Amino acid sequence: MSARSFGRPWPEFNAGLAYSDAVRSHYSGLTLIEFYSVNHSNSAPLQGWLQRINNGQITIDGEVNTDPNTVLRVGSKLVYNRLPWREPDTPYLLEVLFEDDHLLVINKPSGLQVLSGGLFQQRTVLQQLQWQESDQVFVHEHQGMHPVPVHRLGRGTSGILLCAKTKLAKTRLSAYFADGTSLVLDNSKADKATGRRKISKFYRALASGILDQDEVVIKQPIGIVQYPGVAKGLYVASVTAGKQALSKVKVLERDVQRNRMLVEVEIQSGRPHQIRIHLSYIGHPLIGDPLYVAGGIPNCFDPEVGEGRFASDGGYERPLKPVPGDCGYHLHAHRLFFPHPTTNEMIPITAPLPFILQTSKEGCNGI
Repeated sequence: MSARSFGRPWPEFNAGLAYSDAVRSHYSGLTLIEFYSVNHSNSAPLQGWLQRINNGQITIDGEVNTDPNTVLRVGSKLVYNRLPWREPDTPYLLEVLFEDDHLLVINKPSGLQVLSGGLFQQRTVLQQLQWQESDQVFVHEHQGMHPVPVHRLGRGTSGILLCAKTKLAKTRLSAYFADGTSLVLDNSKADKATGRRKISKFYRALASGILDQDEVVIKQPIGIVQYPGVAKGLYVASVTAGKQALSKVKVLERDVQRNRMLVEVEIQSGRPHQIRIHLSYIGHPLIGDPLYVAGGIPNCFDPEVGEGRFASDGGYERPLKPVPGDCGYHLHAHRLFFPHPTTNEMIPITAPLPFILQTSKEGCNGI
């Protein structure tokens, strides 16, 4: 075990992004503004693309072009250069829970995204791992290693994040996670000696309301619905088009006066936002969750976009209603058990609990 932490403070602005397109035969004859306003309308409206072109953010075959009426030729290469922007405030220090030549296990803070997406293109766990790899001391100690996360945690979720440093570790750990998710109700992949599945994940959460039962199993499928502001759709409790998901909930402590409880949740599957969805589905959404309400659905299916309001480079403002990456809830990946990818030894990992997720016995504070 190691007690070290690492992380670089974030620069004020990121480096921006470049998006490339090739002009194929069926685009021949379109103007520059027609191409972008039709093919990338989810990024910006017509007025926004006009603004980007006028700003000199579009190049054709390496040359800046500010004429929206330029007729495109087959084979030309288009590049839209997104301007650098100031990403929202985000923690950057990562505590190391376990490390060897194949693995790096970190304690991810709430508020830090794992991979790039949306507003967060630089302020991610992956970026910190890449910066750490470029550090000369780190490279000297682990030459040739390329640590990458092998699973995800929601931006607002804290706790254990497992990263692989070698291709072998990445391949095997990814397979373990895939087995656990695809065979939700099938224990054939469990270890014959212990009866335990290859990967066991236990979370701690602060949920609203009071469950009468001490333990409950939730098997509600999780599917995707269209949701403005979320390009790939929003995960919700779904009966007709969902994938199997299973969560085992154990009540650790009840606070009747404040109508809330501390729960431990073991998940066999790993659907996005599974615990948030499952607990809200049974009528106990996480305290502070801005998105999911009772029933396992979002509190609003029609988030508004500020009409006539665009970001500095012409893109849409984010929806005024909640999106999955919004924080405010208390969910922590507390314990993880998994076989080492090279030795097959069972590795137990525990991430220290945030104060608010400790029971009265653990933190002497109650909930």
